[in-house]
Amino acid sequence: MNNTKVIGLDLGATNIRGAMVNDNKLSNIESRKINSDGTVEDVMNDIYQVTDALLQADNAVAIGIGVPSVVDVAEGIVYEVQNIPSWKEVHLKKLMQERYNLPVYVNNDANCFAVGEYYFGKGNNADSMIGLTLGTGLGAGVMINKHLYPGFNCGAGEFGMFPYLDNILEYYCSGSFFNNVYGLDGVRVFEDAKRGDEQALKLYSELGGHIGYAIKQVMYAYDPQLIVLGGSVRHAYEFFEQTMWQQIKTFAYTKTVERLRVEVSELENSGIIGAAALYYDSEQ
Repeated sequence: MNNTKVIGLDLGATNIRGAMVNDNKLSNIESRKINSDGTVEDVMNDIYQVTDALLQADNAVAIGIGVPSVVDVAEGIVYEVQNIPSWKEVHLKKLMQERYNLPVYVNNDANCFAVGEYYFGKGNNADSMIGLTLGTGLGAGVMINKHLYPGFNCGAGEFGMFPYLDNILEYYCSGSFFNNVYGLDGVRVFEDAKRGDEQALKLYSELGGHIGYAIKQVMYAYDPQLIVLGGSVRHAYEFFEQTMWQQIKTFAYTKTVERLRVEVSELENSGIIGAAALYYDSEQ
């Protein structure tokens, strides 16, 4: 990976962010607000402008793009991109390759997180790993035998959709838990917890039990060597770690629990790094 420069692009609901990634080092980040209510061409022009700026400064061997949607990974087609209404079916890989004449890799944002963590973060040297993103929702990327496993429809790891209690796992196992269940602002709860507020800490203890249950489902489905927690909720790990593990320890197989590692991501700009890491996964 030394001196291999790959452009990583992270497409969100409001912005496109990108950088030239060399190993785990990033160039200056280029960012542009996207016209999320515009046409397919409008949003593509925003992506082009960020990519053009990065290529003016340096050369690259490939481009990786993470998107918040279902992806036909082989063809690089994205479907029903969240919060960009016009992007119902966009042949993103084809459009980018025609413009830049470089290999282009497209995947969803949770898979990008997992592959980025595997190559540049806590997942290094693991044979099997789940990257679990705890943010507004609950997402996951799956690494099996040192490779990303996206599933046939790029849907592997959609644990958030599992039925749970009176709803689904994502309802209880994400930063939206506080608002969904108690009508509270998650940021405010986090600030209160940092000040030692007893009620806020109690809410995080409850969240930890739900997250622990979600991790047990991950264990039953994939039996991973390692689970890496990402997303904004990871910053509150100290507040839910104890009850999370209490729930994990009710797993049916004691030895599996003893051998499981759970780590918290320390990667900054993981969406950009993970998008670039799609290239490395394709080369292995």
